[in-house]
Amino acid sequence: MRWEAQALVPDTPDTAGAAAPALLPLAGLVRSVTTPEFAGITFHEVTAKSVLNRVPAGSKMPFEWTVNPYRGCSHACVYCFARKSHTYLDFDAGMDFDSQVVVKVNAAEVLRKELNKASWTRQQVALGTNTDPYQRAEGRYRLMPGIIAALAESGTPLSILTKGTLLARDIPLLKRAATQVPVGLGISLAMTDEALSEAIEPGTPGPRARLKLVSRLREAGLPCGVMAMPILPWLSDSDEALDSLFASVATAGATGVTAGALYLKPGTREWFMQWIAKHHPELAGRYRRLYGTGSYASKEYRTWLAGRVRYFKARHGFSHSSGFSHRDLDDPRAEEAQYPAGSIPAGTNAGPPGVPSSSRPSQQDALF
Repeated sequence: MRWEAQALVPDTPDTAGAAAPALLPLAGLVRSVTTPEFAGITFHEVTAKSVLNRVPAGSKMPFEWTVNPYRGCSHACVYCFARKSHTYLDFDAGMDFDSQVVVKVNAAEVLRKELNKASWTRQQVALGTNTDPYQRAEGRYRLMPGIIAALAESGTPLSILTKGTLLARDIPLLKRAATQVPVGLGISLAMTDEALSEAIEPGTPGPRARLKLVSRLREAGLPCGVMAMPILPWLSDSDEALDSLFASVATAGATGVTAGALYLKPGTREWFMQWIAKHHPELAGRYRRLYGTGSYASKEYRTWLAGRVRYFKARHGFSHSSGFSHRDLDDPRAEEAQYPAGSIPAGTNAGPPGVPSSSRPSQQDALF
């Protein structure tokens, strides 16, 4: 069955080549599409005027520009920090985030035009800062090959952070890109328990599949760091769980690893707490006490977790890689700027030094 036939607002001889009537107040909406291949998910195809997003001034992020070809994510991670961003589109941060995916169908074309401007100075561009560029829809839309090619051909360093094993499709392209520009690759993996992963991040490839991807990237001669976030209190923070995680990441050949505790930003907090109450009611009260009314676990918990992470990193040969993400335990937001070795292009700017953390926005804000 043709993809086009599943459009909620299909093309007709009278409308071919023209924008279909908008079902939602989305800028540039062309059509909304459903298909049995992606049961329960609606794709809202939009044409973007711009896809290069500048990170706000004062940020400590180790990059200044981002590209996000998708908004919303079928990975459906209960803890996803980006959930609230969907409310800016008049979707909700819960089920809509998982099932209403905005696709910037002209992302590569628009990016190429932006990179060709005389004003472009070829600063690093990060992919995967808000929602995953290798979520399942990428298998259909194939936006990333054009984006990677545009960046590499323009001389622009790039980095990708993903949970999606579909990245393996583009290994040959990434190897070519790495001969043209610095490339960083990061895999998000914070647990090795397959059952827990299936329950809390049901749309993602499982831990074993992601570890295999790390190995494939390293075998291809590409760098690959692992972002072990979030570590979930009482669910994935035991000595056994942490030992398994760091042992597996080391065996896979990761170039570095960064770990950090669960972050419950408004929008995410409500959705996660509903999940905890349903699936682990015995932990609901403990989570409320641990997080209080804020987004971060208590300093006492973060201090304890930092010690365990340091121990297991040293045990598995990561003593000299990127440190524990809560390097400044008095400033929990410092974790957001920590990226593991290999995930940021070598030789690129690691972020402006000396900027007070209170003046910077969080990674989770605005990088759309």
